[in-house]
Amino acid sequence: MVDSVEIKRVGIRDYLSIDVEAWMNDPDDMDFKPRTHLNGNRFSISSATSGKELASVELDDEQLEAAERERQVELRVKFGVHGMHGRLNHIHPIIADGKAKKLANANWKTVQPIQFN
Repeated sequence: MVDSVEIKRVGIRDYLSIDVEAWMNDPDDMDFKPRTHLNGNRFSISSATSGKELASVELDDEQLEAAERERQVELRVKFGVHGMHGRLNHIHPIIADGKAKKLANANWKTVQPIQFN
């Protein structure tokens, strides 16, 4: 199950584009089924499994117009796992690669329909 979701950026491309950071509890967890809602000018992301609201943001007039016009949103999700991703405090050299960095994050991009309330 997803632990927390944070909306990082809201912009307009072909659709309303929202960058989201999703933190998972376990690396084998695959339970992230987002549903998008728009109530007035408040955009929210909820879980299809539990129905719980995960994150929300207020849209400005231009973003609201793009959402109503296209009736879809482009979610650009960056996944992280607690205990595996985040800040690396001690860099240990790896001879083959030069220097050790943090683990790569999985990214996901999808176009979701917006449910209007």
